[in-house]
Amino acid sequence: MAFLDKHKKIETNATLLLVLSFLVVTIGGIVEIVPLFYLQNTIEKVEGVRPYSPLELAGRDIYVREGCYVCHSQMIRPMRDEVERYGNYSLAAESMYDHPFQWGSKRTGPDLARVGGRYSDEWHVDHLKDPQSVVPESVMPKYAFLARTPLDGRYIGDLLRTHRMVGVPYTDDMLDNAVADFKAQADPDADWDGLLERYPGAQTRNFDGQPQLTEMDAIIAYMQVLGTMVDFSTYTPDKSR
Repeated sequence: MAFLDKHKKIETNATLLLVLSFLVVTIGGIVEIVPLFYLQNTIEKVEGVRPYSPLELAGRDIYVREGCYVCHSQMIRPMRDEVERYGNYSLAAESMYDHPFQWGSKRTGPDLARVGGRYSDEWHVDHLKDPQSVVPESVMPKYAFLARTPLDGRYIGDLLRTHRMVGVPYTDDMLDNAVADFKAQADPDADWDGLLERYPGAQTRNFDGQPQLTEMDAIIAYMQVLGTMVDFSTYTPDKSR
């Protein structure tokens, strides 16, 4: 009872509660942040992780614009039930080029960190146009307009330059070829050699089945690359960290 009486004084004194809360938050923040200054690299670099291609980056912006992150996280936690359902737990390196990153725990829909390659492009087109046609219990709204919205990529070079300003290692060669790479990735008749040299493992094809390049192409290109950059059959965690 004596302890509860003392705690009551804290709860009933707004100034004291504020000061003590500030002290607790400050100490917790110091404990979390200070060790990072003594690490040479706070994110373990993992082979295969690369910056998004121009089309994937445009698709990611559409994903964020439409609020997909509100219902779908991109973070598989190291818990047995999550790993068995979604795949290997998420690595910080997989989000090192995300601004902002898509980690979280809000899941009205399933986590999408490993969605790349799990479904065909046709499935994604049907799902985005009419979610209930493939998942009857889905509460997801329809995004059929994405297939009717063309993309010309006129500002894609500016987008890459902006990301380079915040640390994404886009090279001058990537910037110079941004528009060409943007258009080539979804063009089955394009020469993909340069694109694949700049963005190893990039998936190249007509994603939505239409002759014109659309927002549907971009968002499917983005979702199909999620979780595919790291080869977890050969990945070994750095235990020295």
